[in-house]
Amino acid sequence: MQAIRSILVVIEPEHAESLALKRAKLIAGVTQAHLHLLVCDPKHDHSAMLSVLKAALLEDGFSVTTEQAWNSSLHETIVDVQQAEGCGLVIKQHFPDSALKRALLTPADWKLLRHCPTPVLLVKTAGSWKDKVILAAIDVGNSDPEHRHLHNTIIDHGYDIASLARAQLHVISAHPSPMLSSADPTFQLKETIEARYREQCQAFQAEFDIDDAHLHIEEGPADVLIPFMVHKLQAAVTVIGTVARSGISGTLIGNTAEVVLDAVESDVLVLKPQEIEDHLEEIAGRH
Repeated sequence: MQAIRSILVVIEPEHAESLALKRAKLIAGVTQAHLHLLVCDPKHDHSAMLSVLKAALLEDGFSVTTEQAWNSSLHETIVDVQQAEGCGLVIKQHFPDSALKRALLTPADWKLLRHCPTPVLLVKTAGSWKDKVILAAIDVGNSDPEHRHLHNTIIDHGYDIASLARAQLHVISAHPSPMLSSADPTFQLKETIEARYREQCQAFQAEFDIDDAHLHIEEGPADVLIPFMVHKLQAAVTVIGTVARSGISGTLIGNTAEVVLDAVESDVLVLKPQEIEDHLEEIAGRH
């Protein structure tokens, strides 16, 4: 996060108190990143509001530019501008859709998570991050190179946010329940699974310097356990990763991040492995 030189901040004209801008100022205040404010609207002119925001930010010592744009859809507009401006992070306020609408249409924020090549911070809360918990969600049981790289990225960003917000980093890893039908007896015994998982976790803890008090290993599905732990720890930010599902080129994101987005009471930072970022960058560059 320290390496991010430019942040794209999506401004919603109808929401005067921009939570996305509040988070962007916190991050840029520490990293000295440039802020590019974007309003996505094909109909109304918002130049007056943007110039007021820009003037206030310049007065506060921030480097800032503004833009109003529209290209077919919200997520395409954001990705186009992110590419054109070379922004390393997109920050947007998240407004949840109803369950019925989600069942009928893919929410715009899900599309943004699927198509944006860079990390996306979706802001859901107005509270301060200071002295709170930053919760990084990983899958210790997956130690293939793609997951290992993603774990590195998640923990690095978690530590970065914890450092700039003077918060504490906690890590959650969900492990599968015993499978009685499994041919391998080690997968039938809860104790054996947990012991194996603990073993993998010890290697992970040693590598990333995370003690037992800050590591939470729970049994069950991640999309249930992550919101539970966010609530229990009163986490301010959930850092979650997503790995490509091979064979489904249209869905480059694991469902967990999308399900968790509406279920957690925290801001959500979604990260992707380098290979997916590169692939999306290539697709975005063709437009």
